[in-house]
Amino acid sequence: MKRMILAVLAAVLLAVPAAEAQKVNKSAIVAKLQKSDADIVDAKKQVKAATWMNRGKVYYEAAVAPTKDIFVGMEAMMVKMTAGEPQSIGEATMAGVTYEAWEYPYVTVYLQGGKVATWTEKQAVYEGAGEVAVAAYKKALEIDPKQAEKVKEGLQQLANYYSQVGNTSLDAARYADAADGYLAAHQILAEPVMGNQPDGTLVYYAGYLRTMDGATHPESFVKGAKHLEDALAMGFADEEGNIYYYLFHCYYGQKDADKANVMKAKDALLAGIEKFPKNERILEGLMQLYTAEEGVGDPQDLVAMLDGQLAENPESVDLWFGRGRLFYALKDYAKSVESFQKVAELKPELYEGWFYLGLFYTLMGDQENQVINEKQYTSQSAYDADLETVNAIYRKAIPAFEKALEIQPGSVDTLESLKALCFRLRDEEGMMDKYNTYNEAWKAAKGQ
Repeated sequence: MKRMILAVLAAVLLAVPAAEAQKVNKSAIVAKLQKSDADIVDAKKQVKAATWMNRGKVYYEAAVAPTKDIFVGMEAMMVKMTAGEPQSIGEATMAGVTYEAWEYPYVTVYLQGGKVATWTEKQAVYEGAGEVAVAAYKKALEIDPKQAEKVKEGLQQLANYYSQVGNTSLDAARYADAADGYLAAHQILAEPVMGNQPDGTLVYYAGYLRTMDGATHPESFVKGAKHLEDALAMGFADEEGNIYYYLFHCYYGQKDADKANVMKAKDALLAGIEKFPKNERILEGLMQLYTAEEGVGDPQDLVAMLDGQLAENPESVDLWFGRGRLFYALKDYAKSVESFQKVAELKPELYEGWFYLGLFYTLMGDQENQVINEKQYTSQSAYDADLETVNAIYRKAIPAFEKALEIQPGSVDTLESLKALCFRLRDEEGMMDKYNTYNEAWKAAKGQ
């Protein structure tokens, strides 16, 4: 996810250069802020765009002051040259990653391999300075529209700053702070003067990160739901439809506060599965709701829903794929096989279609094998007949896996499945030779 976020931000962010060496001079910065505060209540100065442009500048400087001398990838020696000797050096582990932590009055800098990896701001020179700067630039534009280019430049600097807050907070596993940073960047970039057409991407990431934060801070689910709703309202949808899955979590995480959120969670998943029937997360979320929550509905309702869609669009590979996965969740492997036979028929070049067809034949065989293992037999011939029925199912899995291997040669999972099946059927003609072939190919694919 972080890689996706950075890829999107690359289109709108400017590099943050290292500044000349200096310490945070809070008293000098505060003096500038106080002067600006006095200027905007002065009858003559408050009507001038220059007054507000200057205010935007000085408040921006206050916002970035604690971290403006550091950047990701900065050498440790340069950190000391610009920020001075740290007050202390220790270790910190965030999201399972261990860093060397350098403590400064305003910031903790985290290093790996002698370079800055990320940081967290410990205190601000002035809380909310960035918001004041944004408001000041907007006021300047209101007074004098001719200042548009300068206002745009100032707002872009602020968008860069908030995006950097998002990046470093994400690296430090501070998901709520990262969400707020990306959301603030979006709001600035959405200003008419910026000339952008925001697509909701940053709002979606803010919602996703609030969903992540909700695991430890349930209050984040409320904000996460709002961000994801807003992203959908903007027409945003990620390629796989996971936005609906995260929205489900945000609603479901609020069920103790209001049981109505359970049905909102269901509706989010139903909206998602209609558009993204292959999304396994959404299917699993639906199965969780339908089996764990009373009054949500019968799992067979999901089957009826997909079958209704298939009646209107019987050639939809995605719908057949989703149907097969749904029956897998219901442990009805015969119906899963039926569904993936259609997937393979409609799109014979799709690896996953053949692989899952082989997998569900195998699971179907395992299911039937368990039945005969638990059955009490009084006749060897009766046992042999049932065993042959099971083996016939396993045999059907082999050509499906072989077709998958033909499409994706060297697939470790496919080779492992084939060698296991062939070994199981090793007493049948030709199966031991197949086992040896697939076992050697599997070893080669594994680098053994």
